[in-house]
Amino acid sequence: MIIHKIAVIAGDGIGPEVIAEGVKVLNEVAEIAGDFSFEFTYFPWGCEYYLEHGTMMSDDGLEQLKNFDAVYLGAVGYLGVPDHISLRELLLKIRKQFDQYVNVRPVRLLQGAPCPLKDVTRDQIDMVIIRENSEGEYSGAGDWLFKGKPEEVVLQTGVFSRKGTERIIRYAYELAREKGRSLTSISKGNALNYSMVFWDQVFEEIGSEYPDVKTRSCLVDAASMYFVKQPERFQIVVTSNLFGDIITDLGAAIAGGMGLAAGANLNPERIHPSMFEPIHGSAPDIAHQGIANPLAAIWSASQMLDFFGHGKWGAKVLDVIEQVMVDKKALTPDMGGTASTADVGAEVVALLAALQTKHV
Repeated sequence: MIIHKIAVIAGDGIGPEVIAEGVKVLNEVAEIAGDFSFEFTYFPWGCEYYLEHGTMMSDDGLEQLKNFDAVYLGAVGYLGVPDHISLRELLLKIRKQFDQYVNVRPVRLLQGAPCPLKDVTRDQIDMVIIRENSEGEYSGAGDWLFKGKPEEVVLQTGVFSRKGTERIIRYAYELAREKGRSLTSISKGNALNYSMVFWDQVFEEIGSEYPDVKTRSCLVDAASMYFVKQPERFQIVVTSNLFGDIITDLGAAIAGGMGLAAGANLNPERIHPSMFEPIHGSAPDIAHQGIANPLAAIWSASQMLDFFGHGKWGAKVLDVIEQVMVDKKALTPDMGGTASTADVGAEVVALLAALQTKHV
């Protein structure tokens, strides 16, 4: 019996509500599968913890997390705590210290999901965005000079190392080769004459090792337009930290909304734990009402199953998410339904159990 040890940081706002349903689904999958299980350990870190202790996580938090197989994160951010503190002192801290340099965000129009685009078919929105997750514009490098004075100047420095740029682009090429799909690099080399020109150069250099992978490069502003007008252009996408953060929200919008937006922060070498999360944020306006959509959290649980080598079960969970949206019996208000968060989780669990019964 394989035991996967999971650190749960449910976090803020709707985080605890949606993560609870993801945990139920993972436990149901493990019970049906029979050859693996999950052991969950909960940590109370987040903005409420910050307001009480002055820090987003324990001083030895990373030391506590390092021996887990994965981290399951709910959401970060709440009223009274500046966003740059809640983000940098928990989420980004974990990503950087555990070298989770690959951010994987699927953008896929599932059957039954609402799509705001006119006359778009499901096969036209089916991409995986590989976002550099450890440096770039989120490195935290820069300075604030002459603060509060008329000559005040701020410098925000994007850091693009050869190691960091090569490894994320190579990861994307390997994925494109494995899946037999095209690869698009999204950058902004015409305006960012150092960082993005370097990015484009590395993309071309590594591409010479993958002559079988069909590639194209696209400026981020043009890519944003094509996401809406011609999403079928994109299959595997690789891009920088900032651009990836932005275009994946656009991707979520065209593939059913933030309630279906999942993300994985991977340390591919598995030296450190990887982290899985819905990317919709803490949504304080609907927190504690029991109406948050848990499907993104459940989709990120599916990504966790894939990462642990249980791809068959990851695919089944995704199939069940799709069935929930097609059946429309248990949908939260954001998807036009009246179900509670717990109702949706219960429906996913019930459908998984029924699916297994059919094949016994």
